Amino acid sequence: MIKPIELVIFDCDGVLVDSERIAARVQVALGAELGWPLTEDQVVDRFIGRSHAAIREQVAARLGERTAAVWSERFEQLHREAVDRELTAVEGLPEALDAITLPTCVASSGSHDKMRHTLGRTGLYDRFAGRIYSATEVARGKPAPDLFLHAARQMGTDPAACVVVEDSRPGIEAARAAGMRAFGYAGGLTPAARLEGPGTTVFHDMRKLPLLLDEQLTDGI
Repeated sequence: MIKPIELVIFDCDGVLVDSERIAARVQVALGAELGWPLTEDQVVDRFIGRSHAAIREQVAARLGERTAAVWSERFEQLHREAVDRELTAVEGLPEALDAITLPTCVASSGSHDKMRHTLGRTGLYDRFAGRIYSATEVARGKPAPDLFLHAARQMGTDPAACVVVEDSRPGIEAARAAGMRAFGYAGGLTPAARLEGPGTTVFHDMRKLPLLLDEQLTDGI
């Protein structure tokens, strides 16, 4: 028997804050500048949903450690500047949070410093303060299940009673590996087809999330 939902675990970038478009644009620009030409689709496939450390490893394997260090430093600077200029919450997200009555938390590949910045800029930080978990706290980032299992432990919830809201393929794979149901938000950069699969509900409008959660609670699926 499938357990009722007791906890909703939100990814941050691309789910709470509309930062993935900024990140992809910056990564494409850095690739052109530093010698690894990438399209937006390639950035989505290689980088979106993965930790800073995992991205740096890919750059180092391609361009060497020295260039990877420059890439990392430049990304942090350019991303922060763009966030300060233009970051917004994901469309419909504040209304969705207002309507969700279940306990919630955040589990992101980003660092705590990054989440304090992005969630703070969009007025969302206080909604999750004390319930924010980062891939820096676990041995393996997404698509490994470590981060979501860590969040469930910290929240005192059985993984089988958790649902994850994600917008990336590595995040969806991490939720499945953790034995959690997933909601794949396809309103961002990742195509819906890359989010589909077992135990996953794909949706395009964040305003519909509360109803989708209610339907699973009612149906017991």
